[in-house]
Amino acid sequence: MQHDPAQRYCSATGLCQDVERYLNRAGPGAKLYSATATGSRPRWYAAATVLAAVSLAGALLLPLRRNVSRPETVNTATSPASETSTNAATVPSIAVLPFENLSEEKENAYFADGIQDDVLMNLSKIGDLKVISRTSVMPYRGKALNLREIGKALGVGTILEGSVRRVGNRVRVNVQLINADTDEHIRAEDYDRELTDVFAIQTDLAQKIANELRAKLSPGEKERMQRKPTENGEAYLAFVQAHNLFSNGLADLGKLKQSEQLYARAIELEPNFALAVARYSQLESWILHTFERTPERREKAQTLTERAGQLQPDLPEAHLARGDSYYYGDNNYDAALKEFEIAQRGLPNESEVYLDIGAIQRRQGKWAESTANLEKAVSLNPNDIWPLQNLAFNYAMLRDFNAANKTIDRALNIDSNRSGLWHIKATLAVNERGDLSVAEKALAKMKPLLSDSRERKIEIANERANLLLWLHKYRKLLQEADSLPDDLLVATPVAFAGKYYLIGIARKALYEEPGARAAFLKAKEITETQLKQSPDDVDARVLLAVVLAWLGERDTALAEAQQGRNLLPESKDAFKGPLITQWVADVYATLGDNDRAIEMLEGLLSRPSWITAQRLKIDPAWDGLRNDWRFQALLNKYDLAALNRLKH
Repeated sequence: MQHDPAQRYCSATGLCQDVERYLNRAGPGAKLYSATATGSRPRWYAAATVLAAVSLAGALLLPLRRNVSRPETVNTATSPASETSTNAATVPSIAVLPFENLSEEKENAYFADGIQDDVLMNLSKIGDLKVISRTSVMPYRGKALNLREIGKALGVGTILEGSVRRVGNRVRVNVQLINADTDEHIRAEDYDRELTDVFAIQTDLAQKIANELRAKLSPGEKERMQRKPTENGEAYLAFVQAHNLFSNGLADLGKLKQSEQLYARAIELEPNFALAVARYSQLESWILHTFERTPERREKAQTLTERAGQLQPDLPEAHLARGDSYYYGDNNYDAALKEFEIAQRGLPNESEVYLDIGAIQRRQGKWAESTANLEKAVSLNPNDIWPLQNLAFNYAMLRDFNAANKTIDRALNIDSNRSGLWHIKATLAVNERGDLSVAEKALAKMKPLLSDSRERKIEIANERANLLLWLHKYRKLLQEADSLPDDLLVATPVAFAGKYYLIGIARKALYEEPGARAAFLKAKEITETQLKQSPDDVDARVLLAVVLAWLGERDTALAEAQQGRNLLPESKDAFKGPLITQWVADVYATLGDNDRAIEMLEGLLSRPSWITAQRLKIDPAWDGLRNDWRFQALLNKYDLAALNRLKH
């Protein structure tokens, strides 16, 4: 299932997504805010960093292709795909371009997409082929581009293009297999069949392409390719529409609910449609993870997963769905990893699976294995921002800033207007060099509230808020936070609380104490209400802890902080856990407990995390520690610039 993140996300998403799902998956804690290091600053600065932390936190979860919007343009001249892609001369490789819809009814475009998607999926099940993911080929729809350039950009030796015409229950499919190096046609096929024969078309075509490319098919691959997912043409059409809405509406709850209805319709028409049941389960897991974390959603996803497995135990997508259910529903990473690894054997070219495996491995602290799988995901999906962004996260937490910057630059070559990428770029500059100049450039890229999507509006608002904090533009921050209507945020409680938390921070900075306290009390009320409904919401828990610290409620703040840490210790999650630890260190620093704060910071500096000495040097959150000799010793010990000079 090639979901398009970004969106998936691309991006270190906004407080809503950072919070809602994001604060879901990842948690607050990465201090993205910074300022001058001289002089003593009021303790409210520490709170400011928490909000900034949330933005990256949101991006640090299971990298579902689902958070980054599909890029609208493709720069084939500068595409970096070849940096990680397998040499097309040594491995048979192919990209399946979007099929042209020649039907008189233009609404049948979804059907042409479905045919292309199914052909691509059949090919992707062949382990002896390298097949580029759907997300990376869709931007070429309708573009008059040179096939040689496309082949070079995607790192493939062959390209399949075609057209689909549907008239009633008749389907005509015409395809051409082209050598991407010479632009010569290798093979052409023309099919004219009944709608119910569409699967036979896809199977025949995939087998002929494999033969042309001299790719070997194992007996298991042949058997899976010849299976018909359903005999019911109407059920298939509902499935295709549902899958199209799911793939293209990851950040749009309205579209996802339309997809939900269509999956239900497909299963109603064909109860044994295992692939539809599996995809339906994945949809429920995604809604659970991103929008509605309720017991009902969780139970529905699990029930559908079990049903898919019962209908077709060896269906790779059923294992993918079960992995999503374990991951999003239970935070059971070991069980999820086992399912994803089974799915990978049946889907050897599925970028999503490598992303999922890499995401879990880094939570387990297996950084080398995780990075290798994310690099594989990038090679199979070179035009998708989300794999690149997740790979950059690995490099950043390992403090390999050269690799992290190169990777984010590749993503910016795909979409230079994506605000979240600039946010990450600014964060890397702060973490590596203590440099705020990139933040100014990033702020100029972010246009507030221009999107029609509720989620995107909150994302952009949060990203802007983080940069305004870094740049000390508190009056502007207050204006933007005040301008966010409550009804935009109320459905996502942590985002809702985040608005008032931001207002409290801004008013603290402007020495408006009564207004700051009122805002913090409002944030406290919202998070406490959320925790009554979802007591295991670690993100709401640590947000409440820091709010309580700024309200001077020491004992309850420490109790909430500890509970948050108990919910997600680093021993359980080496990826998100450090963000929780970082936030807890913030709480201790805010309360004046230097010993515990410095102890936690030293631990974070000694292992993969978003903390660096360069950030600590300029981040006013830690001004209360600056006169402590142990803090200064810590900065000297982990000074990246000094360490780099010693290396050279």
